[in-house]
Amino acid sequence: MNNLTERYPLTTSCKDGEIELKLFSAEHRSAMQQFANALPEHDLLFLKRNIREDKVLDAWISSVESGDVASVIACRGDTILGCNSLIIDKWSWSSHVGEVRVLVDESMRKQGLGRLLIQECFIAGLLLGLEKLTAKMTTDQETAVTVFEEMGFTTEALLKDHVMSQSGEKFDLLMMGQDVEQFQSRKEMYGLDEAF
Repeated sequence: MNNLTERYPLTTSCKDGEIELKLFSAEHRSAMQQFANALPEHDLLFLKRNIREDKVLDAWISSVESGDVASVIACRGDTILGCNSLIIDKWSWSSHVGEVRVLVDESMRKQGLGRLLIQECFIAGLLLGLEKLTAKMTTDQETAVTVFEEMGFTTEALLKDHVMSQSGEKFDLLMMGQDVEQFQSRKEMYGLDEAF
């Protein structure tokens, strides 16, 4: 992850002002817990595990430290307003694929932060030599689906009743994918050419 440590911290801007991007680490554990607890439960359903749980949060930090996950947090001061993760399974048959996960605080929606965090996952994917990125979301997360489609992701699978809320309501899970090389060839469209 050396290339990533050279990239961050990074100050950039959203529609409502400047924001600082930092690599997520153990020092941000408390702020991440506050961020996760403030999100609506439905926003977390696409994740394999509930990041509000202490053990899950600790495992996330361990995965970042081992290099199996690259995570960036978007902050103002000590407050996390959004985060991304790029999950890499180096020992699987899909070691060339990274899974993108993006979470954004409700107050920061429609400010361009989600798009910015997806772009940062592409940059990380390129720096880490990945060939493909995937993303999952529930089908009713229409804004997220639209943003991913605008970034070149296409639907690859629909898993019926695949996730269930704590109240027992089931939701379909959409899996989307994007070729990193295709994205790289169009990076100027997204203003990423300056990132390299």
